[in-house]
Amino acid sequence: MNMQIIPAIDIIDGKCVRLKEGDYDQLTAYETSPLEMAKQYEAHGITRLHLVDLDGAKKGEVCNWKVAEQLAAETSLEIDFGGGVKSIDSVKRIRDLGIRYITIGSMAAKNPAIFQEWIDELGAETFLLGADTKNKKVMVGGWLESTSIDLIPYMQQYFSKGITQIFCTDISKDGNLAGPATKLYQEIKQQIPSLFLIASGGVSGMDDLLELAAVGCDGAIVGKAIYENRISLKELENYIIGNN
Repeated sequence: MNMQIIPAIDIIDGKCVRLKEGDYDQLTAYETSPLEMAKQYEAHGITRLHLVDLDGAKKGEVCNWKVAEQLAAETSLEIDFGGGVKSIDSVKRIRDLGIRYITIGSMAAKNPAIFQEWIDELGAETFLLGADTKNKKVMVGGWLESTSIDLIPYMQQYFSKGITQIFCTDISKDGNLAGPATKLYQEIKQQIPSLFLIASGGVSGMDDLLELAAVGCDGAIVGKAIYENRISLKELENYIIGNN
């Protein structure tokens, strides 16, 4: 039942926000700064952070460099960072900040040859693949563009190239606090058992996390449930301690 808890910090204009189903028009902004949130997580035993530049995802280039730099410099969290990463220069700049994983979503789906060049140059272990989905099809462009790419074969393809960690967001679940796509994750783990699978979207309470762990998820990204006190940091701390 040991599963890594990975809080999410989504950024617009340098501030913590959450979207509902990836819709930029359904945005909730929070007063706590990204650094304050990250330090709270760290204080409660969290070791990893999922950092998303939503401005970058929408624009197609990284925008919130200062937040990424600050969190990398002022916390010891293992950070994965993405949103608008479209060039090798951006990849190297993120890596040079001391960020552990660079999250790639749209580029992997739309420009696989270029992404393969990045893998060849920097190593597959540098990257975390974001496989966002709706109706088992891959979504790209900050969840604004649909594709005809089938989700699980797509994940299998990149797993065979050495990408060992993939997070999968069922967009219909994200930001709704209505429970995660447990059956989908179970199916993925059955077909790619050695994959380090990170569930994302829909977590509304500790019961959801226990259910995800039970179906074999290796990690779970938690966002809105923390911000809206559906899950307390103390509960997460107790879960982490109980699994160590």
